[in-house]
Amino acid sequence: MNAVSTVDPRDGHRRATDLTETDESRLEVIAGQASQAAQWLSGLGRLGRAEMLDAIAASLESRRVDLVAAAEAETGLSHARLDQELTRAAVQFRMFGDVLRDGGYVEAAIDHAADTPLGRGPDLRRMLVPLGPVAVFGASNFPFAFSVAGGDTASALAAGCPTVLKAHPSHPLTSHASADAIQSAIRDIGGPEGVIATVYGEQAGRSLVRHPTVRAAALTGSVGAARAIQAAIDERADPIPLYAELSSVNPIVVLPGAAADRGDQIAEGLFASFTASGGQLCTKPGLAFIPSDPGGEHLVDVLRGSVAASGGTVLLNERIRDAYEDQAAAFERAGARVSARSQGDPGAGFTAAPRLLEVGLPGLTAEIADECFGPLMVVVRYQDVADLDAVLATIPPSLTGSLHCGPSDDAAVVRRLVDVFAAHSGRIVFDGYPTGVRVSWAQHHGGPWPSTNAVHTSVGATSIRRFLRPLAWQDAPEWILPEELRDGYAAIPRRVDGRLESAVE
Repeated sequence: MNAVSTVDPRDGHRRATDLTETDESRLEVIAGQASQAAQWLSGLGRLGRAEMLDAIAASLESRRVDLVAAAEAETGLSHARLDQELTRAAVQFRMFGDVLRDGGYVEAAIDHAADTPLGRGPDLRRMLVPLGPVAVFGASNFPFAFSVAGGDTASALAAGCPTVLKAHPSHPLTSHASADAIQSAIRDIGGPEGVIATVYGEQAGRSLVRHPTVRAAALTGSVGAARAIQAAIDERADPIPLYAELSSVNPIVVLPGAAADRGDQIAEGLFASFTASGGQLCTKPGLAFIPSDPGGEHLVDVLRGSVAASGGTVLLNERIRDAYEDQAAAFERAGARVSARSQGDPGAGFTAAPRLLEVGLPGLTAEIADECFGPLMVVVRYQDVADLDAVLATIPPSLTGSLHCGPSDDAAVVRRLVDVFAAHSGRIVFDGYPTGVRVSWAQHHGGPWPSTNAVHTSVGATSIRRFLRPLAWQDAPEWILPEELRDGYAAIPRRVDGRLESAVE
């Protein structure tokens, strides 16, 4: 078996670990344990799984110091950012505990046997049930919140699905430590092996999604990674869904009134948003449409100054750093000029300089209107607001679209731009910035291809829907029904004979 190594991106030094890539025999064991664990998770019920998720959150928090230190050494992300991210991971587990206690997510519906215009209708009862074991691929840029201890894991376990995680090669030790924290919590409540497991190595990832035990897969990563996983899934005799969150340029439009009213403030927010975490966020704004007028010029001047005064930023790994440099050069070849570049010391390891590029609206090409993973943003200068509608419709759909407007901006213009964003994104941000994805019931973190390949969200309460399927019982005896579908059960909201009934506490 091949050994697994880790690299500190701050200095580029590679270190050996005690971990090894997962071979086929070990994968078979893991798959078998996951299959058996599905029965245990089902037996826990909603409330038992809610307690399990709370215990996992507490276990993660109890190991905060060691987990954050491991992630800092493997990602180069700041201690403060990682500490906050670990809190977010714990919050996600606890939120899904609340989702389970609420119970509305199962979409329970009951139609009692009755006479209908088409004759006598049978008794029908329907709810969502777990898919079975699922595969989750950890993301490079979120070692906690979108990795082993991430929202995909939390929502899958909440749904009742054992979870096998493919550790990202950028942070194998963090993945191992996170899995140990989760497994410890599960063992403490009497859980078996197989509720959660981790595999290492690209071949293990491909073998995982081909295994007949696995019933779905989730990924936060690149389009290339999604295509590779989908190719492995296509080798199966039976298809399974892949829920992938992928590429997003996240355009921001600043209208003339907003630029004139609060140009300094917007420049500050844009700089913070596109350079946060080294620009390695799926919600980083890649394109900012700014007017070619005095207000817009002042805004861009302030933005240039912030970029020039910034220092180099450590990127997650060598591949990401090299891709960032290559794409920045490609943007320049396509006609975008360098408006500002960090003048700070580039530093050691996989360090890159933040860049601000600029192009006129007529010069915005498909090559420039693409995601660049890293601290780069393209300012697109426009003369007439009326020209924006058509251009925005040609940009690849994104997770988000953002709009800054002022009191003097025409409401009809705002409405038209919102209509464009509504057709080409999953979240519309007003007078703000797309970075920062709230973990909540109303959140939607998704969008049309290529931002995702599905209609589902990967953040928020409804992300649990990815790992459930509908099942109906016809004329079933009550004793065989799940308690959520039995007459007289009132602990969750249900639709009974067409009428929505609220839960009774």
